[in-house]
Amino acid sequence: MSEERKAVCIIAWPASHSRSPLIHNYWIKQHKLNAEYRREAVPPDQIKEFVTHLREHGYIGGNVTVPHKETVLAFSEPDERAKAVGAANCLWYEGDKLRSTNTDVEGFLANLDTTTPGWDRGLETAMVLGAGGGARAVIFALIQRNVGRIYVINRTLERAQALQKKFGARVHAAGWDETTGLLGGAGLLVNTTTLGMVGQPPLEINLRCPASLVVADLVYAPLVTPLLAMARERGLRTADGLGMLLHQAVRGFERWFGVKPEVTPELRALVEADLGVRPPAAAAPPQESPKPQAKRARRNKKRGEGLSS
Repeated sequence: MSEERKAVCIIAWPASHSRSPLIHNYWIKQHKLNAEYRREAVPPDQIKEFVTHLREHGYIGGNVTVPHKETVLAFSEPDERAKAVGAANCLWYEGDKLRSTNTDVEGFLANLDTTTPGWDRGLETAMVLGAGGGARAVIFALIQRNVGRIYVINRTLERAQALQKKFGARVHAAGWDETTGLLGGAGLLVNTTTLGMVGQPPLEINLRCPASLVVADLVYAPLVTPLLAMARERGLRTADGLGMLLHQAVRGFERWFGVKPEVTPELRALVEADLGVRPPAAAAPPQESPKPQAKRARRNKKRGEGLSS
């Protein structure tokens, strides 16, 4: 008797933009599992019904993204990390209990550790743009790495102040107009807003900063956001949102299927291709000048060899 096919999904509104199915179905195929990962576009007024009846909808678990990360806490049993962050992005069952956690924390840290090693060495001040679920995960991660001062910058100052109250004395709320002034003393800048995403306004910022600044962007479409392009032009080290997306997916997959997958260059190339990122063109072989070619032709003619066409 064949094993019952397992199904997992991404719960979002809208859901068409998500690359999570591409990532998880790649791993499912790699590990030869009888499973599939789907998209579920669930509007906010239906999220309670969908999540509380996830098993009845045919799923053993799922991921959660915008705009449901904070909402699902009330419809599941969050672990300590999800409670601390105030947002969940991963659901699974323990018996009949629907549990939730937040894997954005390790996704963010693993991405920086991989792409910009040593980024947290001696890091005293970090700046986080935005005050949503992504910002909460980033702040929690930075506190884990013992960053002493974290500025949360948001256009609505009250939302930044709410995170200051939630996370304690290391977090400081600041207005958008303070960004440039604060950058001079920062070692890390993280964009957690949707600014710079395809279809969204660009992130307008003056990167007047030290050469040691590391810049991370949680946006992955486009892969190289205007912020990252600007940072690279200035020779700054950067971490893109795709790396975080890949690394945050690992723990959920392990929860659902009991197998820990790897983030490989092949997987990253697959998702980059889906995002429309062209691989770097191969360098053309050096061309001989006409004169050496003519000499070689005469030499071959003497030997009775012809040049292949």
